[in-house]
Amino acid sequence: MPDIAPDSRHAAKVFPSPNHGARNGGRAPDMLVLHYTGMRDAGAALRRLCDPIAEVSCHYFVFEDGRILQLVPEARRAWHAGAGFWAGERDINSASIGIEIANPGHEHGYVAFPEAQIAALMPLCTDICARWRIGPARVLAHSDTAPERKEDPGEKFPWDRLHAAGIGHWVPPAPISGGRFFAQGDAGPPVEALQAMLALYGYGIAVDGSYGPRTAAVIRAFQRHFRPERVDGVADSSTITTLRDLLAAMPGEEALKTSAPAT
Repeated sequence: MPDIAPDSRHAAKVFPSPNHGARNGGRAPDMLVLHYTGMRDAGAALRRLCDPIAEVSCHYFVFEDGRILQLVPEARRAWHAGAGFWAGERDINSASIGIEIANPGHEHGYVAFPEAQIAALMPLCTDICARWRIGPARVLAHSDTAPERKEDPGEKFPWDRLHAAGIGHWVPPAPISGGRFFAQGDAGPPVEALQAMLALYGYGIAVDGSYGPRTAAVIRAFQRHFRPERVDGVADSSTITTLRDLLAAMPGEEALKTSAPAT
């Protein structure tokens, strides 16, 4: 029997994982979610993603040296995102294609992503987004969809470089400076306005005017993706201005997909 060809020409071959199923409702993916593996060894991470006992998987796996394997067909629902939310969508696995990028992550000596890895990842992302018509603001970090559980791919991931290559939504982060800020324990209409902006962008957050742990986690996720110089969960003027600029630059077709905030 001939080898199965990968869906993307940028993958070297198919290395099949048994961990997948049908997309709920037969829907087509309209998100791309990027992860890091969060394990010390890429080989061990790959084995886990193919282990039926682990019940996790992804569509593509990118090694540090740029080699790419496809583990799950794009038309199938891989088990990479878990419980999450983005712009009204709660079944992120059915809505997305997931890419695991080999990196030890925050728990095992988080390091910069090698040049060869990013150089290989970018054309893969471009190809997937073009074929599935995934808009820029639907290219997400795992931490965007699950801010209280996940940190990946983290603040070292070069989202600015991907955007320069036509992948993802991005604006230059506003400089960090002084001024008013919001943090855990704050409450009132200004906090409610901040939460409404985050919800409008797509984050799962209740607009209740209380800056609690969930709001702090969402701010950290936002900072990791869009203002990585300082990740502290504090909504300073740099964070708020960057969020405002992102909303102002939101492509029209993406704005139509925003929804009511999560509760």
